[in-house]
Amino acid sequence: MAFMNSINIIGSGLTAQQLRLDIVSENVTNSQTTRTENGDGAYRRKMVVFEAVSGRDSFRDAMAKAANGLIANTATGASPNAGGVRVTQIVEDESPMKMVYDPTHPDANEDGYLEMPNVDMVKEIADAMAASRAYASNVTAFNTLKSVISSGLEIGR
Repeated sequence: MAFMNSINIIGSGLTAQQLRLDIVSENVTNSQTTRTENGDGAYRRKMVVFEAVSGRDSFRDAMAKAANGLIANTATGASPNAGGVRVTQIVEDESPMKMVYDPTHPDANEDGYLEMPNVDMVKEIADAMAASRAYASNVTAFNTLKSVISSGLEIGR
């Protein structure tokens, strides 16, 4: 049942893009945070790192699995490695922090400069737009797959 693999691939894309949107919203929320919970200074922008999962085996691996009866997962009917995308890590942006002169702020250094987060709203808006477009594309792919499956079931009547 190849359509189950497609559903798994689409689901992995939806999950990854949702996490990306969550991280963008965290960055925007903390764009003025000058002190983190552990007191290490200003908030650092976070980014999501994706990794493609091919889901394809070599011919030799596929034949070995077939010989051992491991082609399909009996619970879902899907291949164990359907492919898709996976989030490997969430990393902090190492770009320099912005320094703002504000001697009245409690977190200012002895020279009166305040370390502000390295969050750039233009980058965050661009990331949010890209993530929402990718999410919408995955939803469109799912709806297309759903209509194909429905049409296939109509043929069987």
